[in-house]
Amino acid sequence: MIRCIGWLGVAVITTLCLLLAGCARYADFELPPAGNGDVRAAFRFEPRPEPVLGRGAAGEFDSHDALNPSVLRTPSGLLNFYSGFDGSTWRTGLATSPDGIAWTKQGAVFAPQAPWEQGYIAANGTVIRHQQEFWHWYQAGPKDSPRIGLARSRDARAWTRHPGPVLDYGPRSSWDERALGDPYVVRAGDFFYLYYLGQDRARRQRLGLARSTDGVHWEKFRRNPILELGSPGSFDELGLGEPAVWQSHGWYWMLYTGRDAQEQRRLGLARSADGVHWTKQPLVIAGGSAWDGKVVCDPSVEVADGEVRVWFGGGDVASPDENLNGQIGYGVLRATLAK
Repeated sequence: MIRCIGWLGVAVITTLCLLLAGCARYADFELPPAGNGDVRAAFRFEPRPEPVLGRGAAGEFDSHDALNPSVLRTPSGLLNFYSGFDGSTWRTGLATSPDGIAWTKQGAVFAPQAPWEQGYIAANGTVIRHQQEFWHWYQAGPKDSPRIGLARSRDARAWTRHPGPVLDYGPRSSWDERALGDPYVVRAGDFFYLYYLGQDRARRQRLGLARSTDGVHWEKFRRNPILELGSPGSFDELGLGEPAVWQSHGWYWMLYTGRDAQEQRRLGLARSADGVHWTKQPLVIAGGSAWDGKVVCDPSVEVADGEVRVWFGGGDVASPDENLNGQIGYGVLRATLAK
């Protein structure tokens, strides 16, 4: 039975929707055209054999895991906003580098604080430079049901948080009704575009998209998710996460993490003409050394000098979330033409 709602009921619901980010708007949209890409365009990956940023010593904020790099170029060098885990809490740390290979840690700069963050995680995010500030979208909340928040900073160390999550759960029975995480934000035209992980009640983790003019108020893509699980036996059969999106060679490209039935993780590649409709590509990036032999995840990318520089997390323990002995590696995607 469908019950009509009078104008007072509509007003109440509208007010609640403004207070609760879960009542996000939905729309159909695309990113600006990427160009006329050659359908033969492809990449090969050339990793460094050793990590470029290791775990901290016992008692430090990143003593168990150093993962989820978000690398940003500034006039003074590269900044790496990465996630550190000490066995109980995830925080965002900062490291600096002149070249992306040799990093100097600056310590934890962001930790769970607001009531909705629940004291477990304020990390797994992305940072961009906008309006002379650092804008940090991050994952926070209970372990099994996080949401996405936003903080801003002038100096990358002192942060002002938005008072609540800026992207909340979807409605009942939706693809993202139970958890949201792994935000990756790109700026194109007049919009921020946010690629993120969503989890449903069956604990399926897939990738979706939202857009915003101000970074706070988002409308979700009406036909989410934009990338589905792989077929049984594939490297991404159990879950998708941690997208990283860039534009080059006339296409949008996405590196993403795939989980298999043994909880090993590898990176997959997808391609799109509009940033919305994606086609998975043959390239799968697995760990080639002992330190990342079980897990390769969490990509962050920079397009520079005709190549795509990639920082990623790696570990030697097959686990879906933490205690991987996680460290951060580096490699380069070089363009090729597929035969």
